[in-house]
Amino acid sequence: MNRYLASLLTIAIGVTVIPALPVYLSGRRTQPESPVIAGQAQETAGTDRKCFRVLDIASGEILAVPLRDYLIGAAAAEMPVSFEPEALKAQIVAAHTYALRQCMREETSPTPELRGADFSNDTSRYQGYFTESRMRSCYGSTYDESVAKLSAAVDEVMPYVLTYGGEPIIAAFHSMSPGRTESAGDVWGTPVDYLVPVDSPADTSAPRYMEEARFPEPVLRKRLTDAFPGIDLGSDPAQWITVRETTQSGTVLTALAGDRSVTGNELREALGLRSACFTVAGSEDGITVTTRGFGHGVGLSQYGADAMAAEGSSWREILEHYYPGCTIEAAAE
Repeated sequence: MNRYLASLLTIAIGVTVIPALPVYLSGRRTQPESPVIAGQAQETAGTDRKCFRVLDIASGEILAVPLRDYLIGAAAAEMPVSFEPEALKAQIVAAHTYALRQCMREETSPTPELRGADFSNDTSRYQGYFTESRMRSCYGSTYDESVAKLSAAVDEVMPYVLTYGGEPIIAAFHSMSPGRTESAGDVWGTPVDYLVPVDSPADTSAPRYMEEARFPEPVLRKRLTDAFPGIDLGSDPAQWITVRETTQSGTVLTALAGDRSVTGNELREALGLRSACFTVAGSEDGITVTTRGFGHGVGLSQYGADAMAAEGSSWREILEHYYPGCTIEAAAE
C-alpha cells in the first residue's frame, strides 16, 4: 500500500463507509452480536478479489459472494434498475472500486465488528448489497427482467475499477447534488485530488430535488438539545439556527445553533435532513428548512449519471466527468 493510500485511511471511515444515501432504501438494521460463518467465506482471505466476504446483518452469516453476484447485488441496492444502462455501468464500476478499497483497509486494519468479513450490508455503515432473496422481494414480478438488466451491465464492466496513483480511489457517490457536486475538502475537511466540484445541472430536475421540512418549536428544541448537549438556545426559535458559511452551490459549511458553532453536516444529522444544502426560514413558533439535493454531494451523482446516459454519454464518460483525473483500468487478479 503506497503512502498516498495510507494517508487517506484516516478519512476512509468518514468518506467511504457511507458512499451514498441509497435512492430507495429506508430504515436501519442492527448488526448481530455473533455472526455465523457460512460456506467457504474463510477461503477468500488475502488478495483474492474473485469473492467478497459480506456480513449479512439480517441472518448473521458471513456470506462468500462471488464478484459477479456481489456487483449485481450492490447495483440493485444502490441504484434504481430503471436507470439507463450506462448509468448502471458507471455505478457498478464505482461499487467495485469501493469494495476493493474496503478490502485493502480491512487487511491493514480489521474492524472487530465484521469478524473477518470485508464489509457488511448495513447501509448506515457500508455500501449497500442485496441478496437474491432481497432482490426478489424488491423486484417482485419484474425480478427476472431486472436481474437480467443488471447482469448485462455487470458483464460489460466487471473487470474495471477506478484508480488514482495506482490505487483504488475513494469512490464516493450520492443520489443528487444541488446542481454542482461538492469537494471532499469542504464536506469532510480533507481535500482529495479527484473529489472536486463538477457541474451536474440535471440534478435540479430530479424527483424530490427540493423539499421543505417544518420543525415546530418543541420538536426543534428536542432535536438540537439531543444533538448538542448543553446548548443555549435563547428565547426566539426563529434565531436558533443561523447559516454562516456555504459553498458555491449552497451546501452549509458552518452555522450557529443557539450559542454553538456547528457544521452543516452536524445539523443535517441532528434534523434528519436530506442534504446539508439548505436554507432556514424562522417564525415565532419554529423554523422551515428547505433542502436541495439528496446525500453528501461528493463524487458521482446518480441522477446526474442517469441524465448523462440518457443524453448519450458512455459509462466511461460519466466516470471521467465525476472523478476527474482518475484512471479506468482492469483490476488485478
